[in-house]
Amino acid sequence: MTVPQEASGEHFRGEDWYGDDLGAARFVECTFTDVDLSEASTAGAVFERCTFHGGRFNASTHTATAFVGCDFRRTSFFDATLDGCKLVGSTFAECVLRPVTVTGGSWLGVTVRGANLSRVDLSGVDLREADLSLSDLTLTVLRGARLDRALLREATLDRADLRGASLDGVDLSAASLKKTRLDLAGAVLLAELHGADVDTST
Repeated sequence: MTVPQEASGEHFRGEDWYGDDLGAARFVECTFTDVDLSEASTAGAVFERCTFHGGRFNASTHTATAFVGCDFRRTSFFDATLDGCKLVGSTFAECVLRPVTVTGGSWLGVTVRGANLSRVDLSGVDLREADLSLSDLTLTVLRGARLDRALLREATLDRADLRGASLDGVDLSAASLKKTRLDLAGAVLLAELHGADVDTST
C-alpha cells in the first residue's frame, strides 16, 4: 500500500510500511493496528490524536515530528531515533522504549508509567508534568532536562544523572534514589524534602 500523505479518521491494519519515507505526512484521529514502520522515516510529520496498537517503529528515524495526544499500546520503538520530536500529551503502555536515541524535543505531559527507560539519554528533553511513576530510570541521563511538576512516584532513579535538571514541584522523596547524581540545587531540594533547613549563604 502506498502511504497516504494525509488521512483523517482512517484505520490502518497490518500494513507493511517498512523502510518507507513518510516525509511530512499528516494523520489525524487515525488508528494503526499492527502496522510495521520499521526503518521508516518522517520529517516534520504530524500524528494528532492517533492510536497505535501493536506495530513496530524499530530502527525508524523521526525528525521534528509531532505525536500529539497519541495512544501507544504494546508498540516497539527498539533502536528508534527521535530528533527534536514533540510527544505532548501522549500515553505509552506496555511499549518497548529502549534502546532509543532521543535528541531534545518536548515530552510535555506524556504518560510513561511503569516503562523501562534505563540507560536512555534524555538530556535536555522537556518532561514537564510527565508521569514517570513506577518507571525504571536506572542509569538514565536526565542532564538539563525539564522535569518541573513531573510525577516520579515509586520511580527508580538509581545512578541516574539529574545534574542541571529543573525540578520545581518534583517530589524526589517519592522515588528510589541510590547513587543518583545531583547538582547543588537538586541536593538542596532533596534535603528540604526530608525536613532539612538548608543554609547556602555560608
